[in-house]
Amino acid sequence: MAVRTFTPGRAADRPAVLLVHGFGSDGHQDWVATGIAPALAEAGQEVIVPDLRGHGDSPAPSAAGEAGATALVADLLAVLDEAGAGTFDAIGYSLGARLAWELPTAAPGRLRRTVLGGLSPAEPFEAVDVAALHRAVADGTEPADPFTAMIAGMVRAHGDRAAGLALCVEGLRGTPFAPRSWTGDTPPVFVVGKDDMMTRGIEQVVDLVEGAELVTVPGEHHEVLAGAGFRRTVLEALTG
Repeated sequence: MAVRTFTPGRAADRPAVLLVHGFGSDGHQDWVATGIAPALAEAGQEVIVPDLRGHGDSPAPSAAGEAGATALVADLLAVLDEAGAGTFDAIGYSLGARLAWELPTAAPGRLRRTVLGGLSPAEPFEAVDVAALHRAVADGTEPADPFTAMIAGMVRAHGDRAAGLALCVEGLRGTPFAPRSWTGDTPPVFVVGKDDMMTRGIEQVVDLVEGAELVTVPGEHHEVLAGAGFRRTVLEALTG
């Protein structure tokens, strides 16, 4: 996997922080261009910013099984192990938040603080007609289902990366998000945009975690990351 690492500007007694981007994005777009990764490094943490499989500069999956939630979380843990991060903080946005939810179970005792931004309380890809999506990517056949057609349009906009992203959709559809309980030692901070329709009903997930905090900031789903409210919440949650 492609990984960017930011060295802290000054020493601080805090673990490295893993930043996990959303679907169809990459580490640079979500975390570097928004200034969040540099800000965390300046505050004293080593910052680890991978591109998920099929995204950014990382290789595309060769099969859907390589792009399900379990496989993607295993990729993230491999990145942390390679970086020597025994304990770590994590920030995820959208798909990244869905994957970060699994980290305390996949790496017991290693996760310290967590911020889950733009998390959908349900698995959006469960409604995708996967066969129609693959056809749309392969030969341009427009899916009859409007939601699948929307996803197909988003995926095809990535050109040569479209086939890999379609496999990611299939893999994630096969490992849907179904939160039951939070297994980490410290409850996460949830952050949602005031106008983000994708996070409607997030209170149902927050209520599963005793002591969890829900913070609402301005913006819709694709505006939150670049906003001052999100950056301020992240810095307070991790460095406070």
